[in-house]
Amino acid sequence: MLVFGGGGADEALELAVAHALVRRASAGELTEALRVYRPAAPVVVFGRRDTHLPGFRAAVRATQAAGFEPLVRAVGGRPVAYTTEALVVDHVKHERLAPDGLETRFKQFGLLYAEVLHGLGIDARVGAVPGEYCPGAHSVNARGVVKLVGTGQRVVPNGWLFSALTVVGDDARLQPLLAEVYGQLELPFDPASVGSLSTEVPGLTVEAVEQRIFEAYDATDPQPLDDATLDLATQLAADHRVSA
Repeated sequence: MLVFGGGGADEALELAVAHALVRRASAGELTEALRVYRPAAPVVVFGRRDTHLPGFRAAVRATQAAGFEPLVRAVGGRPVAYTTEALVVDHVKHERLAPDGLETRFKQFGLLYAEVLHGLGIDARVGAVPGEYCPGAHSVNARGVVKLVGTGQRVVPNGWLFSALTVVGDDARLQPLLAEVYGQLELPFDPASVGSLSTEVPGLTVEAVEQRIFEAYDATDPQPLDDATLDLATQLAADHRVSA
């Protein structure tokens, strides 16, 4: 499995890298790849269907007013927000019967992230909590009260992308912004459902969490992204920006 690390200054390009990786896996150019990166700037990432809601433009304005960049992702789900105190993991694989394993992957990786958090001293459980952002049955929460890790998938012909967002810190900054965004979109949300790893374990760092994730995947020696992936991601980046 190829292992990529790093991260750049363009968060739309970062989303496009996942898009490019799954396209290359679909085409058989990659057998399997894992990418773990720390965002360089705060963003709110909307799902495609959010862009069609009447309150979308107001939600975008609220995002920008809070100093976050609005983006649109490739996988499904509802809006998420994160800052530099987070980790994004994108895992792609070339697999002929990718749709058949959708539910199995959700269960498998939900448990993997719960085990990572257990190892960090967190009472981690798999499952949605009431009122959570981007709700999912295989989110990972703390104590059954606050969401810590969100997961999503994109299945393409002969391949899949599994993405996970781990919020390490800045939950107090995310709560009011997500409340405003979800309010403008008229979607259910409870700000109290937003948690972070460092609130559960004070002093926990992004670097420590990243190391545990690499260990969970048995991944070593992350490399810079290859030129073919970066070139394709550059072409796709515009798809993830919010038009004026």
